[in-house]
Amino acid sequence: MKIIPAAGDALIVVDMQNDFLPGGRLAVARGDDIIPQLNRYLAYFGAHQLPVFATRDWHPPDHCSFQPQGGQWLPHCIAGSDGAAFHPALELPAATHIISKAMARESDAYSGFSGTQLDELLRSLHIRRVFIGGVATEYCVFHTVKDALQLQYATFVLEDAMRAIDRQPGDGQRALQKMMQLGAQSIRYQELA
Repeated sequence: MKIIPAAGDALIVVDMQNDFLPGGRLAVARGDDIIPQLNRYLAYFGAHQLPVFATRDWHPPDHCSFQPQGGQWLPHCIAGSDGAAFHPALELPAATHIISKAMARESDAYSGFSGTQLDELLRSLHIRRVFIGGVATEYCVFHTVKDALQLQYATFVLEDAMRAIDRQPGDGQRALQKMMQLGAQSIRYQELA
């Protein structure tokens, strides 16, 4: 079945930042492999004049998620750093809405909706369906999808444009299955009309 993105649809690209990609502080193995496919989605939505959102971690240097502060992660995506920048090969349209998250020292946020204006922006643009891809499948993609569903957006997961950390083998696949159980629909680029 073909999916036809139209008015009321938006693309959400999750956390395609240098620190989450090969060479970065918290690199998702082969995370950069999905950039060409994400660029295809970006070009499609751009050509159809549909809104694009890009989430990013934008942490203070002493963020609570960092190991020196007792968190589980190496310091990463510190606001304004090269590591926090979007990967240079990612072809974000000029009009992309940038959603910064986890900016307060004391609060973490995996979801692009957590402590941000994402929901309000989507509603102001009369968005009803969201298409979500990026990294990492079982963390920020999963939580963004889960929140989108809870907020009553019809949610499509870009199965061919996301990558998992897979700390435990199969974590990403299990996260995808959970997203489907919650009500998301998995699609691939060739299913767009």
